[in-house]
Amino acid sequence: MMAHSTLAHTIEVKVNGIDTSRKGQIMVMLFGKDGFPINHEKALKTIYLAPNQATHNVRLSVPISEFAIKVLHDEDNSRKTTKNWTGIVPAEGLGFSNGVTISWRGAPKFKDAKLTLSGLSNPVQITLRYP
Repeated sequence: MMAHSTLAHTIEVKVNGIDTSRKGQIMVMLFGKDGFPINHEKALKTIYLAPNQATHNVRLSVPISEFAIKVLHDEDNSRKTTKNWTGIVPAEGLGFSNGVTISWRGAPKFKDAKLTLSGLSNPVQITLRYP
């Protein structure tokens, strides 16, 4: 009987467009379908970075074959996406895998941001967009 190796691949994520004039932290979150993109507690992995350079390269160990990435410039260190006066529109920088964005319909869907290990191009490029 052969032992099954656990699925774990390391990917590189390049976060672009960081506004270094803003304080706080950059959160790079790896999600399965569950919880994406709103429930940060359900992220499989979260890496915290200082917003001290316009670009960061990070390596993530990915334990699943289909996943999505969310990057948040958490300016107030709340570990949540802070909204503007409307209570709907984010007030902090956000970026998602596949370049998906928030639209009038709300947060991006997992199926639109989904990446697969088999179809991955390294590094995964994510650009933060600020309001």
